[in-house]
Amino acid sequence: MKLFQCSNCRQPVYFENTHCTHCQSLLGFDAGRLELLALQAGTEGLFSIDEAEVVYRYCENERMGVCNWLIPLASSARFCRACSLNRVIPDLSVPAYKQRWKTIEQAKHRLVYALLRWNLPFFPKAGLSDGGLGFDFKASQNQENVLTGHASGIITMNIAEADDVERAMAKKQMDEVYRTVLGHFRHETGHYFWDVLVAGAHWHEGFRELFGDEREPYTQALEAHYQIGPPVGWQENFISAYASAHPWEDWAETWAHYLHLVDTLETAYSFGLTLSPRLNEAIETNASLQLEDGYTCSDFSRLLRQWVPLSLALNSLNRSMGLPDSYPFVISKTVARKMEFVHEIIRYRAEA
Repeated sequence: MKLFQCSNCRQPVYFENTHCTHCQSLLGFDAGRLELLALQAGTEGLFSIDEAEVVYRYCENERMGVCNWLIPLASSARFCRACSLNRVIPDLSVPAYKQRWKTIEQAKHRLVYALLRWNLPFFPKAGLSDGGLGFDFKASQNQENVLTGHASGIITMNIAEADDVERAMAKKQMDEVYRTVLGHFRHETGHYFWDVLVAGAHWHEGFRELFGDEREPYTQALEAHYQIGPPVGWQENFISAYASAHPWEDWAETWAHYLHLVDTLETAYSFGLTLSPRLNEAIETNASLQLEDGYTCSDFSRLLRQWVPLSLALNSLNRSMGLPDSYPFVISKTVARKMEFVHEIIRYRAEA
């Protein structure tokens, strides 16, 4: 995610901000420009900006405190590009659920930002048999246990994932080293975009060569993974233990990690970070490394060369704060080739 600035006073602002803390301007995100705009209030809930005659209104979910995206007045849509993907939201009569929904929406909006940056194809899912992408945010009730996952374009998330304690317990139970709401979204959209971009396309055979044959029985593969665990030495071929369960999960995990890499590099680039480790003079080091915008860099090898030292720096900063590593993974040569395959597909689509 890039660094945003108020279009009125040019002060840095966060993606989720609804007001500039410096000049107090109202802010709204224009998904067409991918910019946060300082707004001038008009009548009947309408807003405009200085340099154009475009008139906006907020997404309807703005009144719920979970969205700051704008809709052009000329559009008849009630919800923005991100919120229009929702099929089911939590029961907001339960006090704790509204905060969980807000946490989920913040992560989902960041995901949608990435999809828009790449011009990836997605649209709201109208029905079970239709194409498109939809989100169901549910809570487990009585004997019904809601499982987070993807099926036929519908991404279901148990809203307990937005509770830090619940998520930490699940992370420990599943013996995971990384578990976040945004990570879930990135993983599950990997399944969606496998169906959209890979299945039946000219990429399909290349997928099978790298990830394996997805026709391997999926349910049995997951059952075996949970009963037996990952194969010995899985780190050589997979980004995570779960990725070893089935080719589809390997793809989804690799897709998610590629999104981690690109979005974090864009943030570092936006802040003008340069890496120049100060090591013992007796040790030869590379020259200062100027980071690039991960979304616009077409050369995957350059992305990876920047990511390795950046992730080391991030992990070191976290350890200095007494926190777990930000990126507790190792990208082997095999995993790097898989990530490059994801990179090639996304770049092909973005440049189409």
